[in-house]
Formats: sequence, structure tokens, C-alpha cells
Amino acid sequence: MLRRPVLVRAALAVAVALLVTACSAHAADVADRPSGTRAAPVTPARLGHTLPDDPVRMVLPATGAETRWTQGLYVFGQQVGRAAAADCARRGGFALPEEIPLAFIRFFALPDLDFIARHGLSTSAAVPATTTAPSTAHTGTAAEVRRCRAEGAQAAAVLSDIYLPVEQRWFGELGSVDRDPATVRARRGLSRCLSAHGVEARDEQAFMAMADARQQSATAAELPAVEAESGRVYATCMRPVEAVRTPARLHLRTGFRTARTAEIRTLRTRLLPAVHRAERQYGLTLVFPEP
Repeated sequence: MLRRPVLVRAALAVAVALLVTACSAHAADVADRPSGTRAAPVTPARLGHTLPDDPVRMVLPATGAETRWTQGLYVFGQQVGRAAAADCARRGGFALPEEIPLAFIRFFALPDLDFIARHGLSTSAAVPATTTAPSTAHTGTAAEVRRCRAEGAQAAAVLSDIYLPVEQRWFGELGSVDRDPATVRARRGLSRCLSAHGVEARDEQAFMAMADARQQSATAAELPAVEAESGRVYATCMRPVEAVRTPARLHLRTGFRTARTAEIRTLRTRLLPAVHRAERQYGLTLVFPEP
């Protein structure tokens, strides 16, 4: 359910009054629902193909919406690795062991509140299946599988080596926002907002644990509504926080880019051409989850 890794816990402050105002409005809406009314199930997400005007926004996301591109880029790199490994296996006349399907992974350090409000905390668009036909050959030996997966990892690294080092430094910078004194004040208001929705959680982490427990214990029939309500509560209570965090991250990114002009120039020059080469070579398409 909520098995989504948190790469960086970045936060910035918001006035408690704003937080409480948003929560009160949602609480009134909940109170006005007829008794027994259940939240509508989550809406299926879709796939987008439009690239950002600047690839920096895909690699150094400063808003929740920008992480949709980041998620797509991560999945694309994995698809490249799997496609290259499959090519290696076909040349060798054997098959690779079946792998779990790929999925778009959220970045709750930069929560995409519009997406969460619409689709819940964990539901996303489905990653398109590749067009590679299943192999009827025997599964390769352990050594053969290792060799082809190593070839796949090298192919994926051609792409990730362009952006991953600077991206990792960017997420490290985001951690500094979480230590801002105003962030601490905002988190105090978050628990008050959650309580207004009947969720007694002291902070965001506790809310996620509680939401996960609720989803794990829900029946298959109950799960869509449970997930939808958890997403709406989270999005409502976090919107005032994000209203302040977003401009702060954008400002931070401006300074980050200025301090690393050479790396940013390389990123802008090399990333998209490398993506397009991989698309042609492996028959893939870079796509992103969209609300």
C-alpha cells in the first residue's frame, strides 16, 4: 500500500493559522456528509508524454508536480537496463528470470498534493509493458544471467551517469529546509489538522503509518474508498505547508544552479539527446504519471 521510499524529508514552514483554516474547511465538509456516506474511490491516473521546457526541472524537482517527470525518468532508466539485458539474453539463446513489474515511485519529500488528492497515497498510473515478446528459451545459468544483467546495468548507467550525481546532491540540499525553525512550527499545526479529520497522528510519519495500517486491514471492497479518504486528508492538511515550501525550494534551486553552472550546462546538453537515443535503440518511450 504505502510502500513508497522517502528519499529526502524536506519541509518548510507555514503559519499555524493557515493550517488550521484549511483543516477547518475540510472538517466542515466532512461533517456535512450524510451519515454513512463513503468517500469516492480513487480516480485512475493517466500517462503523459510532454517533456519539461528545461530538463533541470526533471532532475532537480522543486515541486510535487515536477517529481512526475523524475519518476518517469527513473522508470525509463530501469526499462533501458531491462531491455539491454533482454537483448543480451536473446543473443545468447536463453531467457532471463521473470522480474516484478516496474512502478512509478512517489517522492513524499516533495508531495504531489494535486495527484494525491485525486488518486490517493499510493495509486499511480501503470507503467506500460514493453513490447518484447516472451522468450520460449530455457532460463540462462546463473553466470549467463549475471553477465546480461551487468550489460543491462551498463546501458542504464549511460543515462543515469549524466544526471544522478547532481540529482543526489540536490536532494541532499533539500534536507536543509527541514531544519528551518519555521518547519518545526508548521509540523505542530499538522497534527491539529489531522485530528480535525479524526486522525490522531503526531506528525506526517505517524499519519503514513496509520494510513498504511488502515489500508492493510481494509477489505478489497473497502480499499479504494479508504485510500481515497487518506489521500484527501493528507493533501488538505499539507497544502498550507506546501504553499510556503514550494517557493522556498524554487529559491533554493536557483542558488543551486548558479553554484553548479558547468554541471547544469552538461545536464541540459546531454540528457535529452541520451534519452532519445535510448528510445530509438530499445523501442521505448519516456512517459510520466499525470492526474
